[in-house]
Amino acid sequence: MQRLAPALREDNVPLDLISLIETILAATKEISFRVSQGHLSDSMGSTLDENIQGEVQKKLDVVANELFKDILLESGFVKAVSSEEEDTSVAGDEDGKYIVSFDPLDGSSNIDINSLIGTIFSIHQAPTDMAASNPDMFKQSGNHQVCAGYVLYGPSTTLVMTTGSGTHFYVLDRTHGGYLLVERNLQVPEDTQEFAINMSNQRFWQQPMQSYISDLLAGDTGPRGKNFNMRWIAAMVGDIHRVLTRGGIFTYPADNRNPEKPYKLRLMYEANPMSFLIEQAGGLAMTSQGRIMDIAPTDIHQRVEVIMGSKNEVEACLAYYK
Repeated sequence: MQRLAPALREDNVPLDLISLIETILAATKEISFRVSQGHLSDSMGSTLDENIQGEVQKKLDVVANELFKDILLESGFVKAVSSEEEDTSVAGDEDGKYIVSFDPLDGSSNIDINSLIGTIFSIHQAPTDMAASNPDMFKQSGNHQVCAGYVLYGPSTTLVMTTGSGTHFYVLDRTHGGYLLVERNLQVPEDTQEFAINMSNQRFWQQPMQSYISDLLAGDTGPRGKNFNMRWIAAMVGDIHRVLTRGGIFTYPADNRNPEKPYKLRLMYEANPMSFLIEQAGGLAMTSQGRIMDIAPTDIHQRVEVIMGSKNEVEACLAYYK
């Protein structure tokens, strides 16, 4: 098994980007330790505060966000950072070559039940013609990502990452404290019999998604002619990890509960990095209207519809919208 830096050099990743990735992963090792301590530390439960999304913050949300923000801003590699937990972007080094967007703790509702949670990150090159304090530098489409990945805090701490040369799978080796490459070029199977969706929202979906899911539930007696299993972890990192390792379709579709907020997942912190990983593994990452990574962001906290996973199943789902 190969260590992280040699594996990245094999993909011709620039040394300064390797250094930035290693900085990010240093923060994930600390978060992994805090998560593993569970109730033995004073980091369980909720705070009395809400984040910019209007969601009640868990104590570990706050800890993870501060860890990421501090270690990145002190590194000298980044011009600015943007977090799901921050109102706006935070300026770093004016000469930094990169900007980093991150969801410090995805699936935080799972913290107190000791279920899967993770960290998602995305790296773009920093525009040279904007000040470090200007959040508009983050309004880049997912096509311009130079690296994306997530760390899943489960029975083992796993890293799945791409720099544009395939999606690779690493595991944190606690004997020496580093991530080791265990599988290169993950490939999402083109066909699947698994789907992941929050069924409690079914009554709010648009009709095409209603019809698609109904046909899946009909199994071998319906128009699809085969049985499907539903899987739902309530943490995007967990559901996408399953899709990457054994196939499936993951979707968080538009709904009509609140016409002003028809979407759930964040473009910069969740949809774009996961789309990069899925596409590099041969899958598709779409909305009902087009490719996720083609979307030009209008706001750093923009939300989008998500339909991603096994190529043939995503295409089958999209056919209902035509």
